[in-house]
Amino acid sequence: MNKKERLVFITSKLDELFPSPPIPLNHQDAYTLLIAVLLSAQCTDKRVNQVTDILFKKANSPKKMIELGEAQITEIIKPCGFFKTKGRHIFSLSEILLEKYSGEVPQTFAELESLPGVGHKTASVVLSHIFKIPAFPVDTHIHRLAKRWQLSDGESVEKTERDLKKIFPESAWEKLHLQIIYFGRTYCKARGHIISDCPICSVIGCKE
Repeated sequence: MNKKERLVFITSKLDELFPSPPIPLNHQDAYTLLIAVLLSAQCTDKRVNQVTDILFKKANSPKKMIELGEAQITEIIKPCGFFKTKGRHIFSLSEILLEKYSGEVPQTFAELESLPGVGHKTASVVLSHIFKIPAFPVDTHIHRLAKRWQLSDGESVEKTERDLKKIFPESAWEKLHLQIIYFGRTYCKARGHIISDCPICSVIGCKE
């Protein structure tokens, strides 16, 4: 199976298995998604959703988050890894959003990535899913599967992102990002991956 055939099969199988993948992090708007993605580093989506269910009831805007205070933020998000650093980042970025952007989340990579605790992947998620600005967020699942499916060499997350953007149409990036994550979690896990049981690897082959 050549690369073009692999791409056709991969996209058709992902559309079959995950036709309308939802964003796995609970959120209400750009701000709450930004906070949820920030919290998801080194933490499961399930745990993040449990934490944000409590946090967003108390503070779902930059102004309310500042009023809540760094100490209370940190206490609430304790179940998440690196909670002290994340608490500091959430409080600081909320201050910046209020002072510099009138409480609104900016809509450019440069502005988002200048915020405390906001990296390229977090910015990509918010821009793609909230503002519909073309972006292809690459997490550990996508990075792993891109290498397994021989779509990228796995050299770096940055290179994987560049490679995927070249081979998939821009209009598909937002949906594909979610489809590949769900596929990786369900069928193509990092450990205990059995090629013959994988709906994609069993057909196209797999580079572990």
